[in-house]
Amino acid sequence: MADGINFDLGQLSSQQQEALQQYTDVTGQEIKDAVLLLERSQWNVQIAIAKFFDGEGPDLVAEAQASQNNLPPTATRYENLHESFLDADDDRPRRTRSPRTEAAPRVVPQQPVNIRPHGLLSILLKPFSTTWNLTRGLLGVFGRIISFFFAFLPASFRPRYLGTSIRGLGQAHGRTATLPQEAARRFRREFEEAYGTHSLAFFEGGHAQALDTAKRDLKFLLMVLISPEHDDTDTFIRNTLLSPDVVNYISDPSNNIILWGGNVADPEAHQVANEYSCLKYPFSCLVCLTPKEGSTRMGIVKRLVGPMTPAAYISGLQDAITKYSPDLNGVRAERAAQEHARNLRNEQDSAYERSLARDRERARQKREAEAAAAAAEKRALEEAEKVARQEELQRQWRHWRATKVAPEPDAKDAVRLALNMPASAGGGRVIRKFASDTTLEELYAFVECYDLLREGSLNEKAAEPEGYEHKYGFQIASMMPRETLKPSTTVTIGQKMGRGGSLVVEDLIDEEDDDNEEQE
Repeated sequence: MADGINFDLGQLSSQQQEALQQYTDVTGQEIKDAVLLLERSQWNVQIAIAKFFDGEGPDLVAEAQASQNNLPPTATRYENLHESFLDADDDRPRRTRSPRTEAAPRVVPQQPVNIRPHGLLSILLKPFSTTWNLTRGLLGVFGRIISFFFAFLPASFRPRYLGTSIRGLGQAHGRTATLPQEAARRFRREFEEAYGTHSLAFFEGGHAQALDTAKRDLKFLLMVLISPEHDDTDTFIRNTLLSPDVVNYISDPSNNIILWGGNVADPEAHQVANEYSCLKYPFSCLVCLTPKEGSTRMGIVKRLVGPMTPAAYISGLQDAITKYSPDLNGVRAERAAQEHARNLRNEQDSAYERSLARDRERARQKREAEAAAAAAEKRALEEAEKVARQEELQRQWRHWRATKVAPEPDAKDAVRLALNMPASAGGGRVIRKFASDTTLEELYAFVECYDLLREGSLNEKAAEPEGYEHKYGFQIASMMPRETLKPSTTVTIGQKMGRGGSLVVEDLIDEEDDDNEEQE
């Protein structure tokens, strides 16, 4: 269907078209290539995405899992109330159904709680406690005597198939309950003391922790329970469990086996033996996740009970692992696809957050630039308004001050001055007489208002602006010797110039203008 470049998408079912849309939205791959990859992945979107990003290889397990996920729906089963009671009754024949593994209990060791009475109650119960301690001691001695008696009997007459021997049962209840990690260390230490160094890596923790680890890591948990009181224990450990073939098979990482061991003389192992219905030793049990029976259900997939050869032991383990490994591999593939999709979503969310951060930063910079431009425009407008007001006040002051300038006198004692005007005032030389008692401020006012006085455009109604202090933009200086004359209201022209002289009017340059000229 999809061998050519041009093909009809209408031939795809609605589910396949939806899967194709989801796959292309994530990967952006061409339609023709996407259809080919989805066909090889049994139209499983998660597996196809994993192949696209991680590279496609001979992942037969993942494709088998995809085929299992696309199995046709089973036919609806109808039953009446009578049939339900028949199925619930263990003594009646059940209907044919898929076999289910036995659930693997999660054993948490129970710490003994010693409640000791106090006060008067302890005195009243003292005789009973003393009697119980004596009885327990006598039972222990009796158990040791019976164990010693059975030791001299032939092997065929010895009680091998009891859950625990009389002596072993006494040890199980006699050993002090410890933490699971301490019990595991004690088991490994006693195992090495009895059988020497070995390559078996026993789990360093309790049974519940080992079961949780196997469930989390999708591995097989191999539990080995031994009873030192049974005759076959020593032979099984030396010839079977510690044989090179069994050790290599258990230690092979590709088999995904977690090994946990326990001595039934320990309280935790004894509790595990009871929970797993251990009736014969040595006892081995293989446990793993059974996803077809429940997403989190741990089931017992193999029991290996009693003495057996290394080949039979390996064969039993291998059959169970081969049967249930595809299910675990399918869960691994599903978890890998979910993890990949989760990482992809996290990367997309991270990229989206970074994009939002960049957009927010650009928006902030734009707002700050706009605010700075608005503030600069406002300052420029205020400055322009200030300059305009200043110019208007200066104009009003000049019109008012021009009306206050005294006319040119005709007296013989008048001081005759020659004023060289600056270029800003039109330049030229102005010769005028002033009274000898004319102040230097009056002379400055004459120069400031000279254009109005020359044109005769005086406004007699002009008033002095309130709150305005006029500053002259020029200075007057004598030529030889050079002396700058300040606009004083107390110093007169006669005091400075005598009968007359020549003065030069110079424009003052603002410091800001000087700085701008230096920068240029």
